Amino acid sequence: MSPLLSVNNLTISFHSETGLIPGVQDINLEVRRNEIVALVGESGSGKSITALSVMQLLPAPPAKYLSGEILFTDSGNHRVDLLKQSFPQMKRIRGSQIAMIFQEPMSSLNPVLTCGEQVVEAIRAHEHIRYREARELTIELFGKVRLPDPAAIFSHYPHQLSGGQKQRIMIAMAMSGHPSLLICDEPTTALDVTVQQTILQLIRELQQTENMGVLFITHDLGVVAEIADRALVMYKGRIVEEGPVQELFLRPKHPYTKGLLNCRPILHAKGKRLPVVSDFMGHKVHHESPKPVVATTDREPLIQVEHCRVWYPAKKSFLGRPLSYTKAVDDVSFEIYRGETLGLVGESGCGKTTLGRAVLRLITPDAGRILFEGADLADYSGAALQKLRKDIQIVFQDPYSSLNPRLTIGSAIAEPLKVHGLVATEKQRRARVEEWLERVDLKADHFNRYPHEFSGGQRQRIVIARALIMEPSFVVCDESVSALDVSVQAQVINLLNDLKKDLGFTVLFISHDLSVVKYISDRILVMNKGRIEETGPAEEVFLHPKTAYTQRLISSIPGFK
Repeated sequence: MSPLLSVNNLTISFHSETGLIPGVQDINLEVRRNEIVALVGESGSGKSITALSVMQLLPAPPAKYLSGEILFTDSGNHRVDLLKQSFPQMKRIRGSQIAMIFQEPMSSLNPVLTCGEQVVEAIRAHEHIRYREARELTIELFGKVRLPDPAAIFSHYPHQLSGGQKQRIMIAMAMSGHPSLLICDEPTTALDVTVQQTILQLIRELQQTENMGVLFITHDLGVVAEIADRALVMYKGRIVEEGPVQELFLRPKHPYTKGLLNCRPILHAKGKRLPVVSDFMGHKVHHESPKPVVATTDREPLIQVEHCRVWYPAKKSFLGRPLSYTKAVDDVSFEIYRGETLGLVGESGCGKTTLGRAVLRLITPDAGRILFEGADLADYSGAALQKLRKDIQIVFQDPYSSLNPRLTIGSAIAEPLKVHGLVATEKQRRARVEEWLERVDLKADHFNRYPHEFSGGQRQRIVIARALIMEPSFVVCDESVSALDVSVQAQVINLLNDLKKDLGFTVLFISHDLSVVKYISDRILVMNKGRIEETGPAEEVFLHPKTAYTQRLISSIPGFK
C-alpha cells in the first residue's frame, strides 16, 4: 500500500539580494495512515518550511522550488503531486484532505469572530450544508476535543479562552473536514505541561479514531517520545537521522541527535554545566561547569513576602461595586534568601506572573507587605522608587515584545544606564554596552543592529544584558527560557548561572516547566489557584512531591516516566 504522503528529493531556496539562499535540501520523508511521524530540530532547521510546502503555503515571490515532488494519496486513492496543483485544486485539498494546526492559536484565530463562527465557516467552505447543521457539527466537534460546555464556548471570542482551549478550537477546526493527513506545527510549545499532555493525548486519540496520518513538527524530544511512532531529525535544512522513536532515543547515531538528547535539563544535576549541541558537533563535551553554582549558606532574607493578596473584580453590580473576585494571589507568604535561586512553578493562571510583578512593585498588592532588605516597598515613591529600580530587574518571557523595534540593541541596553545616570558620557556607555554584549556571547559590532535581525535565543541574551548591566541585587526571570529550543535554552541557562556566580544576584525564576526549575533552583515554590501548594528544596520537591497537584505536574513532563 502506497504511503499517504511522500516527499521526494525536495529542495527549496529563497530569493535574496545576494542570490538564492537554501531552505531545505534533498528532503525525503513518508507518512502512512494511522502513523505519527515527528520532524524534529531547532528553529531554522527547515521543519516549518517543509510543512508549509506540503500545504503550498510558502510565500510565492521569494520562494522557489528547485527540484523534488510531494506526492499525496487523495480521497479517490489517486497519487497527486501537490507542487503541481493549481490554486483551486489546492483549495479543495486544504482543510478537507490535509489540515494544519499552527503553533500560536491566538494569531491563527480571528479576534473579531466567535470561536464557533470560525469553525462553522471552515465547515461550510468544504460542505454545502445549512448554517444550523454546521452549528450542530461545530458543537459536536467541541465536545470531541473536550472543551467544557461546548454550546457556551461556541459564542466565546478567542481572548476569553485559555491557551489550551484556543488550541482545542484549532484542533476542532482542523478535524472539521475529516482530513486523512494532519500537520501539527509546534502545537504545544507555549503550553503548560499538564495542558500539553492533554493536547498530545487528544491528537493521538483523534489520529487513531479517524485513521489519520500525522506529521508532527517540534523541537522538543520529550514530546517526540510521548507521541510519535517514527522521527526524523533535521539540521541546517537536511535530514540527518531517522528511525523508530525508541531506537532514536536509545541508540542515536548522528552527533546532532546526541546533542539534542543530552542538553535537556531533566538529565542533569544542579551544579553541572548543561551540554549544548556545539559540544557534540566535533568539539569537546563539557560535563562539569568550571563555575559550579552552589547555594549560599547565608540565610539572611533579601525579600520577605507577608500575606500578599492581589484580587481582581470578576463581576460588578449596576453601580460598579464588585460582586465577586478573581483571586490571582491569595494570602501568600515566603522569603527569598540572599544569593539563592527560588523557583516559582505552576500552570498558567495560577498567579505566578502576578506575584512576580507584585514583588517588583510593578503592581500594588491589595493587602500584605513586601519587604526588600527589610524596607516595605509600599513606602517607596517618586525618586526613591526610581532609585530602587536599579537594584531589582526583570527578564520577560518574550524578548521581542519587550524590546523597542525602532531602537538598536545597543541603545536599548544603554538606556537604563542613561536613565539612572550611572555612566557619564556616550562613549563610556557604548564601551560598557559592548563589554556586556561580549559577556552574553554576542559581538560588540552588534551594537547598531535592530531586534528583528536576531534569533529568539540572541534576543533573550540582549534582554538579559539590559537587565544585568545595572548589576542588580535581585532579578525576576518570568518564563525567560520557556519558548526557546532545548539547545538554546541550555545556552541561556548556562549564561544565567555563570553571571549569577560572577555578580552574586538573587533570582526568582518563574516557569511552568518543572524540569528547568528543578535544575536551576535551590528551592521551589509550587503555586496553584493563587496559593502556595508546596515548598521545599528543589530535589526534594521534584523527587518526593507531597501534594497531588505537584505529582500531576511532574508526571505530565513529556518523556519523563
